[in-house]
Amino acid sequence: MDTQDLMRSARFRKEREADWQRLETLVRKAEGRGLQHMEFAETRDLASLYRQATTSLAIAREISLDKALLGYLEALTARAYLCVYAPQERLGGLLERFLKEGAPRAMRRSWFYILLGFLCMGLGALTGYLLYFENNDWFYVMMPAELAGGRGPDATTESLRSVIYGDNQASGLGAFATYLFSHNTRIAIFVFGLGVFACAPAILLTFYNGLSLGAFLALHVDRGLGLDLAGWLSIHGVTEISAICIACGGGLQLGTAVLFPGNRSRSVALREAGRDAVKLAIVAAIMLVAAALLEGFGRQLVQDLEARLIIGWGIGALWLSWFLLGGRSRR
Repeated sequence: MDTQDLMRSARFRKEREADWQRLETLVRKAEGRGLQHMEFAETRDLASLYRQATTSLAIAREISLDKALLGYLEALTARAYLCVYAPQERLGGLLERFLKEGAPRAMRRSWFYILLGFLCMGLGALTGYLLYFENNDWFYVMMPAELAGGRGPDATTESLRSVIYGDNQASGLGAFATYLFSHNTRIAIFVFGLGVFACAPAILLTFYNGLSLGAFLALHVDRGLGLDLAGWLSIHGVTEISAICIACGGGLQLGTAVLFPGNRSRSVALREAGRDAVKLAIVAAIMLVAAALLEGFGRQLVQDLEARLIIGWGIGALWLSWFLLGGRSRR
């Protein structure tokens, strides 16, 4: 760089350095506190000085000023760009937007896949129910011993009734509920994660879970305790089983994108389907946590059949209202 270039570079820097320093101060404040905590004049100056800095950077590149100055301006404009244009929303705001808009909209867009998830669960439950009445020995095939909690065709009616309305924490059915929750949580994770493999694992796992549920319900119906068990399961089961079906819907959405990408590449189709599918998985996780709380408190505290049914299906109606009404824009 000759003497004339050095003089021009020094003059260029001297004329603009005060604005750059002011911009750097505002950028540090925006990075530390966020734009929402800055005064209006400061945010206005930040945007204005950012545009001036980008112009200075373009000029500096044209007249080939020293590399140190170029590096400084590039770093400064990059930081200012993030402050001006990057989303300023905090974690709480992101969570609020997800709950109010993102999740319910994704649920409505994915209604067909979620319906398929409920269909897989329902067909499995119906199959398990009918097979039990064809031959009671099917119960031991469809219901693992640890999942049954010691309950089976050999149990007496009174023992089944006593654990429904007795001290559930000490009962076999209470152990069954605890194991059922952990079992269903694993199923929800698997049906979502494995759905990408041509949908088949998600369908089979959900169907299998329905088999166990149908066989267990058939056992109690056979002893005249079907409604009693339905009430007991309703408190947490409406939420918990729905969560599995929703997770299954997310897995099927991913699998369908792989099987039928259309005119897109499979990677593009999978990425687009994943936007809603991941939201379905998060919704399922939230519902499983809610089911755990309902199971931990409601199952022990509420012993009345009608109250159990009202609580379980009332909460189910609240979930449905959220999915159907949440995030609808007002026009």
